[in-house]
Amino acid sequence: MAMQSAMLELGTSAPMFSLPDVVSGRTVSLDTFGVAKALLVMFICRHCPFVVHVQGELARLGRNYQPKGVGIVAVSANDASAYPDDRPDRLKAMATEQGFVFPFCYDETQAVAKAYQAVCTPDFFLFDSSRRLVYRGQLDDTRPNRGAPTGRDLRAAIDAVLAGGAVNPDQRPSVGCGIKWKPGK
Repeated sequence: MAMQSAMLELGTSAPMFSLPDVVSGRTVSLDTFGVAKALLVMFICRHCPFVVHVQGELARLGRNYQPKGVGIVAVSANDASAYPDDRPDRLKAMATEQGFVFPFCYDETQAVAKAYQAVCTPDFFLFDSSRRLVYRGQLDDTRPNRGAPTGRDLRAAIDAVLAGGAVNPDQRPSVGCGIKWKPGK
């Protein structure tokens, strides 16, 4: 069932995290992106049709914006025991298949997803150089079987941050599959 993102309050400080990258095995943390002009934290997974719809655009975002000084990290927090396609080895395969140039981390405890108030996949959080939230919401207004992804909304926010301007506060929630929480979480 499709869910909308929770729309964390603008101006919120980026929550700390320290997670393993499923591709390199390195630990990735908020400090990894210390000098980045902006930080994009994306909650995604392998199996959700909403993520499958946009995964090529996510790879393009990485190739387009990482060279411009934007830190980008993807996080999967789904219960991998209940959703085996979201196990770290399957996430690594996805990152390789899509050509992700950014770290793809696995949040086994789901604590990072909770700290960011992520509720769906995909769910996007863009922070400025001070690590204050300036955008949370949809990639664009396309959906599975309804248009080709362009990343229009998220790209406009990233471009505004890089230009030193204000991000339009009129933001629409992301829509996707609910994060698959572990029992009792």
